Formats: sequence, C-alpha cells, structure tokens
Amino acid sequence: MQIHQIEPGFAIADALTPSDLEEVARQGFRAVICNRRSGEAEDHPDDRALSAKAAELGIEWRCIPVTPGEYGDADIEAFGRALDELPRPILAFCRTGRRAVHLWAHARSREAQCNIPMLLAVARAAGHDLEERRAQLEAAARQN
Repeated sequence: MQIHQIEPGFAIADALTPSDLEEVARQGFRAVICNRRSGEAEDHPDDRALSAKAAELGIEWRCIPVTPGEYGDADIEAFGRALDELPRPILAFCRTGRRAVHLWAHARSREAQCNIPMLLAVARAAGHDLEERRAQLEAAARQN
C-alpha cells in the first residue's frame, strides 16, 4: 500500500486489503472512499470485507465505484460530496490511485477559483499525469 498526500486531510492509495485498513487506522484516517467496482479483479470481488473491516475499526466508508477513465457528473458530484461530508483525514483508493486522483481533480475543478496547474502538479507528484484531462478540468473551472 502506497499512500500519497494530495491536500491537507486527503490522500490517495493503490489497492487496499482488509489488513491494510489496520495501518490506515493507525495513520489516523477517519474515512475511506473506495473507487473500485465489484468484480473488477480477482483481488476485489466486492467491497464487503473492506467495508466490514472499516466499520470494525471505526473508519467511515463510502463506495463510489467507477470504470477507469469514465467519470460522469454523478460520480464527480458524489466524490465532491464525500470530500465535504466525510471526517478528515480521508483516504481514497482504487487499483492504482489513478481513479481516486482523477475524481479529486474533477471535483476540485468545479470549485470557485480552482488552480488547474496546481491540480496537475499535485497529481504528477503522486505519480499520476492528468495532462490528458486538462481541457476537461479547465472547462469545468471556467463554469465557476
């Protein structure tokens, strides 16, 4: 499990296992957002074991499953609500962290006075290049 800090109170990670959640709790995360779809891989038949372990550890759980690269308005809005509603710090994860950072960037791009170059730089520092999404992020930012 590799955790990358994205902004104060929010980080992303690659695929988590139920035993990883113990370390997540030790690091002080109070909420987890899962962006993996049920059955997307053998190591992720569904999120039941993860959500049960999170509940056992007192970690709030939110599942916003998405297909890589396919983020609709409802997905982005759900992620933005999760960022606003869940207790911090929050850890979002998928198989590699890419979907989690994409959804974060799309949600943040819809906020007033969003700094798109900063979003791109933060994602790049976490190992994810969002340049292919720059036009979409800029278009969302212009609407605010």
